[in-house]
Amino acid sequence: MTQPHTDATSIPRIDAATLKRWLHDGAEIGLLDVREHGQYGEGHPFLAVSLPYSRLEIEAPRLLPRKTARLVAFDDGDGVAPRAAAALQALGYTDVHVLQGGAPAWRAAGYTLFAGVNLPSKTFGELAEHICHTPRISATDLADRQRRGDKLVVLDGRPFTEYAKMNIPGGICCPNGELALRIQDLVPDAETTIVINCAGRTRSIIGAQTLINLGVPNPVMALENGTQGWYLADLPLEHGSSRKYPEAMPARELPALRERAEALARQYGVDTVDAAQVRAWLADAARTTYLCDVRTAEEYAAGTLAGAQHTPGGQLIQATDQYIGVRNARIVLIDSEGVRAPVVGSWLKQMGWDVHVLREGVAADVPGGAATASGTAGNGVAAGNAVTASTGVPATDLPAPPPIAATDLAAAQRAGAVLVDVRPGMAYRKGHIAGAIWSIRPRLHTLDLPRDARVVLLAAEPAVAALAARELAASGITQTQVNCEGLNAWRAAGLKIESGADVPADKDCIDYLFFVHDRHDGNKAAARQYLAWETNLIHQIDEQERSLFRFPVGSVAD
Repeated sequence: MTQPHTDATSIPRIDAATLKRWLHDGAEIGLLDVREHGQYGEGHPFLAVSLPYSRLEIEAPRLLPRKTARLVAFDDGDGVAPRAAAALQALGYTDVHVLQGGAPAWRAAGYTLFAGVNLPSKTFGELAEHICHTPRISATDLADRQRRGDKLVVLDGRPFTEYAKMNIPGGICCPNGELALRIQDLVPDAETTIVINCAGRTRSIIGAQTLINLGVPNPVMALENGTQGWYLADLPLEHGSSRKYPEAMPARELPALRERAEALARQYGVDTVDAAQVRAWLADAARTTYLCDVRTAEEYAAGTLAGAQHTPGGQLIQATDQYIGVRNARIVLIDSEGVRAPVVGSWLKQMGWDVHVLREGVAADVPGGAATASGTAGNGVAAGNAVTASTGVPATDLPAPPPIAATDLAAAQRAGAVLVDVRPGMAYRKGHIAGAIWSIRPRLHTLDLPRDARVVLLAAEPAVAALAARELAASGITQTQVNCEGLNAWRAAGLKIESGADVPADKDCIDYLFFVHDRHDGNKAAARQYLAWETNLIHQIDEQERSLFRFPVGSVAD
């Protein structure tokens, strides 16, 4: 199957002033930064969503469920945005534009390019701390209290995979989205002080303030600067811990927990809707609706509503732009017990989202709306039964090139095949087949390859390889094969493996954001830089960006 041809030159261009106006006109808009993750993290508009060209057709159906939503592709002014926009049109998106001149034009117009990721969520967290006066405790004070044997518990608000890498000594993993449901099992008495931590700041603040907003009687504090603050204070972290919240649902406490959560949702204006209303929304071709399952990964995998994506509650608040690609869209939250969704909704409402809670949760009769010829709902949500074995929103059909076994790669090299490694740049650095060259989809066209070249793509995911092959085909190179078996299989096949810390060079690792990751690799300067960046966000946004948030009337930031 080949991609339908779309002429990139025919895609409408807009200027920076028009884009800025669109971002704040109240209508739906998806500002899509189609550069790679490292480029995106070095500087992008406040409301830009990362949709790297190397993964565009893989991620677009999930991030952009409505094909008629207004979209703008954003790049470095280097021609990637028109190609990405053409790919979106080939997927069926009908209202696609390109920012003329990309990031340089945005900056030249006087608008800010923000470093980092998850900007709206992190900025919101900083504002919430100022407005709510969330209590906090320093790393040294917490360590002193632990040494004294004070009655306290440390709860880590991150997902278990993050927690297992490093945690505050004695801390228990309880992701923020689970706090409202699990807190009484974790802290059964009101005298115990509760400290919430994350890796940095946002989830510490939101987790602590969640418990305060719920009326938990315990003293509650956020650990200032999280595990990074602990590390910067020269305190030892634990690694590989396995303590976590109880798996069992607290059935006896559920009525009281549900009442408390519903009261919080009402306080912040989050309404509860029934399945009939959601069915109508999903059938509405004029508005984007996201179904977000805020439960645990295990619960989601056991069954969810057709078309719902897994958005664990704490992470949906922390990194909304990783799940919701269209600003001013409608969000419907679902759980199974009526506690987690209302609490998550209370925060999303304050973040400026049109958010609702589905009363029946995963038991709702929501078949996904009216089916279209493509087999998906008119709103882009997959049609099907109410609860299905969960695989998330179906991926776009991406036929992969013919496979080649690891045991045949050496012979292919000897016969003149070019091995192109399209795995992440850092994975290539750690180990790659000798003679393989590293590249990435937006730069494949720069490879000096003849049209009759035989290319073997080495990939971590078949879909990424399929997109790379599609890109090569656009340049006339059609003899492609793929191997996704990885380093262990390559070694077992007797292939020589090489590594190096400077190939690809830092400037070419456009898929890797150095300052975000180095803070966890023993680099104290990077940790300090990150924390300074995070706390400064509220001073970088303009009035229009600040007005996106909806804190309670009468709240005034310091």
